Amino acid sequence: MKKESKPVKAYKGFNKHMQCTPNGKIFQYEIGKEYKEDEADLCRCGFHACENPLDVLSYYNNIDDKFCEVELDKIDPNRNKDSKICGKKIKIGIEIGFSGLFKAGIEWIKNKTIFTKEDFKKLPSDDDAQISSSGDDAQIGSFGYGAQISSSGYDAKIGSSGDYVQIGSSGDDAQIGSFGYGAQIGSSGDDAQIGSSGNHVHISSSGNHAQIGSSGYNAKISSSGYDAKIGSSGYDAKISSSGYNAKIGSSGYGAQISSSGYDAKISSSGYGAQISSSGDYVQIDSSGDDCVIMCAGINSSAKAKIGSWITLAEWKYSEEKQKYIPFSVVTKQVDGIEIKEDVYYTLKDGKFKELK
Repeated sequence: MKKESKPVKAYKGFNKHMQCTPNGKIFQYEIGKEYKEDEADLCRCGFHACENPLDVLSYYNNIDDKFCEVELDKIDPNRNKDSKICGKKIKIGIEIGFSGLFKAGIEWIKNKTIFTKEDFKKLPSDDDAQISSSGDDAQIGSFGYGAQISSSGYDAKIGSSGDYVQIGSSGDDAQIGSFGYGAQIGSSGDDAQIGSSGNHVHISSSGNHAQIGSSGYNAKISSSGYDAKIGSSGYDAKISSSGYNAKIGSSGYGAQISSSGYDAKISSSGYGAQISSSGDYVQIDSSGDDCVIMCAGINSSAKAKIGSWITLAEWKYSEEKQKYIPFSVVTKQVDGIEIKEDVYYTLKDGKFKELK
């Protein structure tokens, strides 16, 4: 008797009209509806979604795109390098938005990177342990305080549950998880996945395509690699990114977010956030109350809630200097009349203009 396959929970992106364009053809979706295809072949036909929420941002990453939980069934066994999967059947679940995608991504990374209790039983538990590994595919775990863990091999999986741990990884494709307080985590390899649920954690990543998720309070997260995806749901997080094409989502109160790379997409839903960007072509979406947003780069845009403040810069090309120079800088409060709530604005000829 053939075993029935179970639907797989995944996450899917759409454009702002709830449409996808497989093979250049528009396919219209609706929340709550189910759809079927005769075939499923990864990247060719069928319905596609990602098991890792943050992988969706490789395909849909505009802040006004739609993001939903979905269920896929009758799955094609083929796999990509990321978590993209394909099925003959899909059910469109609830819409979770750009910020919700990051929240789900934080939990996904934590579940993938933090060791289970059974894993830890097989590993050292001494306080102040010093663990070093240079081999590929290493599994390293510690649940004692003050451990120092170092790994330089590829595909390492490092887990720690003790406080004040120091973890360093330089190999590509590392998975690093920590749920102790005061951990210091550094990664320089590409495609790292870093998850942390402890308070007062310091996370630093310089590799490209890193995925970083933190749910603890007072986290300090720094990323300098390209295409980083950074999510934080703890209060008073400090997030800094200097790589191009970064996607940053924060839902905790009092977040301080700084980005200097081009084409960043930044979303914050916590109260009292302070968001600044000096990179060009940046989009900032703030849905928390009493926030301050500053875009200093060329052709950047922002939107916010009533009571928040937005500063935009306009640049124009100087034939004399043969470069772009600042033309005007304007600050406005979102009052719901002159500057509308939840509407993107850019600066043109020294005035706030709605972005169509």
